[in-house]
Amino acid sequence: MNIKLDDAATHLPDLIKAAINGEDVFIVADDKQVVQLVPLVRPKPRPQFGSAKGLMVIADDFGEPLEDFSEYM
Repeated sequence: MNIKLDDAATHLPDLIKAAINGEDVFIVADDKQVVQLVPLVRPKPRPQFGSAKGLMVIADDFGEPLEDFSEYM
């Protein structure tokens, strides 16, 4: 979509929505494309080491044999 510079100021919210929705939005001055509106692409945050500390608990008898398998031991 090409829009003249004078019209862009009055339609800016609509132009931003169009760019966010993937439409190519260009602002034109003197019959030349001078500005392109594109949405920001933010990188996904990296997981922090130790951020889940305290969320999981391992039972004290975790390494002990299960009662159901006692006959095999």
